[in-house]
Amino acid sequence: MSDYLNTMIIPMLDGAKMTILLFIIAIIISIPLGFLLTLGVRSRFKPLSWLAQTYIYVMRGTPLLLQLLFICFGLPLIPGIGEYLVLDRFVAACLGFILNYAAYFAEIFRGGLLAIDKGQYEASQVLGLSRWQTTIRIVLPQMFRIALPAVSNESVTLVKDTALLYAVAVPELLHFAQTAVNRDFTIVPFFIAGIIYLLITLILTLFFKWLEKRFKFE
Repeated sequence: MSDYLNTMIIPMLDGAKMTILLFIIAIIISIPLGFLLTLGVRSRFKPLSWLAQTYIYVMRGTPLLLQLLFICFGLPLIPGIGEYLVLDRFVAACLGFILNYAAYFAEIFRGGLLAIDKGQYEASQVLGLSRWQTTIRIVLPQMFRIALPAVSNESVTLVKDTALLYAVAVPELLHFAQTAVNRDFTIVPFFIAGIIYLLITLILTLFFKWLEKRFKFE
């Protein structure tokens, strides 16, 4: 039993740590970056708005796997500067996830802003609030409350997409599950990996449900 734990369970748990670490880094950075992109899209400075819209279109219109492969293996091949763009595989994967999911969160936040009634802005003007005060006190709380269910769904998708690390040789949960399957000729590691993913997404779902209830009653 101890050998079984050492050769299968413990490595998979180590892989799960890598999965969780990537998720935490990606979610913490991509959400604020996504909001900045939303502001860029809504900017009155047309070049900035166009640039933000183009970025979102490219990142949402191409597969995440392609983006990961490009960052890991494509950037070092760029003539002249490729040697300076060689990144650690995990760092490259984090960068790919952050850039990709920031585009999705930007669209979610844009939808949240569009869902706010224009009367809210008019009421803020009547109350004498500045544009900054209106944004901080009125707009952002409502936007996040509206966007929260979509952010929750996208976060669960992010957890599952971490399995793409397998394609760029980062040793995460699926990597160790596949290694155990090939070594022991059993599908049990796949079931264990599935259970671990389900536990991670369950905790994440419960957390977002708690956030939704808190925002709902505030």
